Amino acid sequence: MKHRTIGIVAGAFAALLAVSIAAAQAPDAVRVRGTIAGVDGNMLDVKSRDGAPIKVKLADDVKVLAVDRKSLADVKQGVFVGITAMQQPDGTQRAVEIHIFPEALRGTGEGHRPWDLMPNSTMTNANIDSEVTGTDGKELVLKHKDGETKFVVPANVEVVMFAPAAVADLKPGERIFIAAGKKLPDGSVGAPRIVVGRNGVNPPM
Repeated sequence: MKHRTIGIVAGAFAALLAVSIAAAQAPDAVRVRGTIAGVDGNMLDVKSRDGAPIKVKLADDVKVLAVDRKSLADVKQGVFVGITAMQQPDGTQRAVEIHIFPEALRGTGEGHRPWDLMPNSTMTNANIDSEVTGTDGKELVLKHKDGETKFVVPANVEVVMFAPAAVADLKPGERIFIAAGKKLPDGSVGAPRIVVGRNGVNPPM
């Protein structure tokens, strides 16, 4: 029974993350990156990354994910990851942040696509096919359904891992990311799903 429960939780988590990634690509999706300033029931006061205040209304059945801090030592051949990066003049990608997927989530959102963390950034979800240790970190080759992409990974790259979370993790001071919010008539942003960085971690997305 215990193994069955773990499997159900892992399956639900995988479905949630897959839906979140797909929804994030919708043209009318509102993305919110910021820090929780206050919590009042299902309303969050959020200070966005540009300093603007945002009211976030959590859905009654809001789904919460967390990101926990990991290290570059956890990024190795055979691991399925998401890498936010910037393209270099030679065509390689310089990793800005790395998100490790638990094994139960292997294959989630696989592919290479533009991203909006910063101008000209990209997001690649794929398996690490090979790794080489360099003088400034690692060089990784990721293979995915769109082909393969080579990354230069600096030693100080931010690394996190996805994990299940709860509404109780949404506390003042914690940073959040909403991939697919919806603008509501009262000016607030509705959030069916939200990612929180526990213990001061910034969701690097």
